Amino acid sequence: MALIVQKFGGTSVATPEKIQAAARKAIRTQQEGNQVVVVVSAMGHETDHLIDLARKLNEQPPAREMDMLLSTGEQVSVALMAMAIHSFGHQAVSLTGAQMGIRTDSSYTKARIKTISTDRIRKHLDAGKIVIAAGFQGVDDEFNITTLGRGGSDTTAVALAAVLGADACEIYTDVDGVYTTDPRLLPEARQMGLISYDEMLELASLGASVMHNRSIEFAKKFDVPIRVRSSFSDAPGSMIVSMPESPSVAVCGAALTRDEARLTIKNVQDTPGMSYEIFKRLADRKITVDMIVQNIGMESRADVSFTVPSDELREAQKAVQEALPLVGATEVTCDDAVAKVSVVGLGMAEQTGVAEKMFSALANAGINIQMITTSEIKISCLVQRSEGTQALRAVHQAFELHKKPTDANTWLIGQMEHTKMSPSEVVERLRSTNLEQLTLLDISLLDDQARVTLSGVADNPGLAEQIFQAVAEAGAVVDMIVQSCDGHHGQTAISFTVPSEQRQACLGVLSQGKFGVRKVTSDGDISKLSVSGIGLRSHTSVAIALFKALADEGINVLMTNTSELRVNVVVAGKDSKRALEALKKTFKGALI
Repeated sequence: MALIVQKFGGTSVATPEKIQAAARKAIRTQQEGNQVVVVVSAMGHETDHLIDLARKLNEQPPAREMDMLLSTGEQVSVALMAMAIHSFGHQAVSLTGAQMGIRTDSSYTKARIKTISTDRIRKHLDAGKIVIAAGFQGVDDEFNITTLGRGGSDTTAVALAAVLGADACEIYTDVDGVYTTDPRLLPEARQMGLISYDEMLELASLGASVMHNRSIEFAKKFDVPIRVRSSFSDAPGSMIVSMPESPSVAVCGAALTRDEARLTIKNVQDTPGMSYEIFKRLADRKITVDMIVQNIGMESRADVSFTVPSDELREAQKAVQEALPLVGATEVTCDDAVAKVSVVGLGMAEQTGVAEKMFSALANAGINIQMITTSEIKISCLVQRSEGTQALRAVHQAFELHKKPTDANTWLIGQMEHTKMSPSEVVERLRSTNLEQLTLLDISLLDDQARVTLSGVADNPGLAEQIFQAVAEAGAVVDMIVQSCDGHHGQTAISFTVPSEQRQACLGVLSQGKFGVRKVTSDGDISKLSVSGIGLRSHTSVAIALFKALADEGINVLMTNTSELRVNVVVAGKDSKRALEALKKTFKGALI
């Protein structure tokens, strides 16, 4: 008998009528011969109501008491759902997080799941009951009620699917699947049949509101196939699995993150430990850092740029001011009117020309790029917020994301048979004493790399396109690209890496003065270190630990960029082996 986990979000259980509709879906699934676990969120807007109520009494309520309060929203929903199922003549039992045996750490309002005991759930399932599970909550070792934070019900559903060995995890929401971009911004957005875990992780981190990134981390870690479906229809929806929708398409989706703010720390001493000093102070304040761009230093100085959510800019400025005397920096600039447009796709790792196409699309739309950062499956550009939607439309059209790929994998739609990880691997990971602990998949070193840096590039639309078109025509394969603000007004600096043997070809087409470049420098002996894994965004300590490990070894970081799945740094070739050993030692406990 198959086991299905279904999750209904707040809008799907917002009224008695919607609760009844969800109950009918659960009953129908059971009558098809399945055991069913239903995870529900609080009724629509109930959590917001409880937060407002708390703040009327205390502007800064204790976190423990907030969890006690907020957990009641789901408790109401599970009881009502069980009542609805009983009213239709079927058996159900509602369970809180504590009754299910969901144990978490004690990080109130953002707790992580450590273990889940499945005995009680299985007993009820074997008795023929539909189990109604409260999402978003658990208890710590002292039996204090905890909540999992934003997207917590998604996380509960996928976690239960993992530990129960469920055949399917269905996420019912107010949209009918995963789209190539937000259809509220671009009506031409297309619903995807399939999307890979990695692609969905990147899109979730960029603000795609269909699912939260922690739930996708769980799914990837334990190989749980997810179907995103509408609560209000029987459409098949979209599946999140290990494979992409199309094996030949470079880009599967685009996203716009509006509420970004950029900080640039100018003339940082280009010596070991400077990145650690900066980002440690941001981490101590629990500030969410997104794009990190450290460009190559000139005359023993470097610029470090990064983005934070707009509402965290003031705290970020305080943290940076503390770091200024320690890193020898001369100035901090900021801009709270920027947005980030990104494209995502597994196919980027296998295809060239993706960055040039994105830059060309933005140039043709007359949109200037302020910062660039790239990873193996994502390219992000910072633009003026007022141009954000226009930028999103430009790249969405350039990659023809509104068109269904001719070789789309459609065979998985309509059924859930999927596995790439062996059952023994899943069981081994489930034995962890902390289900949400950081899981690193690889620490790698790429030698024989070269770096090319263009300083004093005019900060005008179209120049990035011209530069990388010339590089492509020279036959060079570009890996990392970082663009950051230059020390001169109205100018920017662009650095990129290529295989060492292609450095001279790049220099041949990027001579000083061409494209208005003030200065061209290069280094033929660098190495790229990458730390990749599951949970890099929700475990914000990874980049800090990486910077500290290299600083303790006296190794200078020359370039940095980050993504949802990977943190990349460039170091001098002579330091590469020591750097690799330092990172392996630092992250030994997290590697699998």
